[in-house]
Amino acid sequence: MAPKPSLRTELLLNLAFLAAAALLLGVGTIVAVQALAPDLSPGQVLPLLLAIVALDVGIFIVFGGYLVRRHILRPLGRVIAVADAVAAGDLAARAPGAETRDFAVLAERLNRMTDHLLDAQGQLVRSEKLASVGRLAAGVAHEVGNPLSAIGTYLEVLRRRGADPEVMAGLARELERIDTIVRSLLDYAQPREEALQPVDVAVVVRAAFGLLQAQGAIKAVRATLDLPAELPRIRGHAHALEQALVNLLLNAVDATRGGALVVGARSWAYEPGHAAPRRSDDPAITFFARGAERRPSRVDYAPGLPGVLVFVADAGPGVPPADREKIFDPFYTTKEPGHGTGLGLAIVARTVDEMGGLIWVTQAREGGAVFKMFFPATGDR
Repeated sequence: MAPKPSLRTELLLNLAFLAAAALLLGVGTIVAVQALAPDLSPGQVLPLLLAIVALDVGIFIVFGGYLVRRHILRPLGRVIAVADAVAAGDLAARAPGAETRDFAVLAERLNRMTDHLLDAQGQLVRSEKLASVGRLAAGVAHEVGNPLSAIGTYLEVLRRRGADPEVMAGLARELERIDTIVRSLLDYAQPREEALQPVDVAVVVRAAFGLLQAQGAIKAVRATLDLPAELPRIRGHAHALEQALVNLLLNAVDATRGGALVVGARSWAYEPGHAAPRRSDDPAITFFARGAERRPSRVDYAPGLPGVLVFVADAGPGVPPADREKIFDPFYTTKEPGHGTGLGLAIVARTVDEMGGLIWVTQAREGGAVFKMFFPATGDR
């Protein structure tokens, strides 16, 4: 695609064209008056000359107005309209492209500013949601925990008195489910207060992968570990990151069942509007193209910030684009009723946020979902 000309170049070229046309029209006017002068009286020459000059000036005004409208007023009006829409609260408004490089750059900068505003608004909403849901979760967990303990005691009494074993087993199973939900609520509601420590991401990824491999939890899939020779360190909680990876891996196993699963990490310079780096074994052209997807952003991240991208990709059904923002909300789940609490990914998202990172989901090369986590590097090896 040819580069767009600058506004300066366009105006200079058109002004040169106007100047050349003015010279040609001036010479043509003189020649016409001289040719018609023998047949005209002295009183008719001056009005004819004024009429030709007026016609020339009118043509220049019309053509000049067209140039100004085309190259300046029209693209400027579109940018102003988008700026007014953004100022009115429509953060989905985007400035269109332009014919000249200057207005195209202006539109791109305005769109980038709108993206930052949208990101800042989204981050504020997410922070408020985390705080409010955290307080609610802590209260619910506390209020439910006490009667739950009492119910467990009564169940033990019934069991000792010879109650129906099948009924008791069902009650114990459902009680365990409630207890799991309450514990998950507490995990979600209680932020970690310990300071972040340097973390070797490769060690954590290998630990999570090895743990599930030793337990046989990933034997139902074709799991692959994809790590480079070296990765920069990040700041975080190694155990919390390992638990987050275990959660993502177990979800991927449930979604894949017999398909491919890949977990790994890459050094990555943060770029909000660009696709993640390719893996070492990616072919030149893949069926599942990696376009520039929309991802959440932290307003304090500068483009090009070095860090580590951790990913878990699977060949399952994937996550529909409409669900990619909601999937990290508490109690939102795509699993069948009774097969998930909807808190696993919410806890993962909170863990990543507490470590100063980002998490998002998009389509994997394998055809399913790929969960990506980005953490800024510490600068240490």
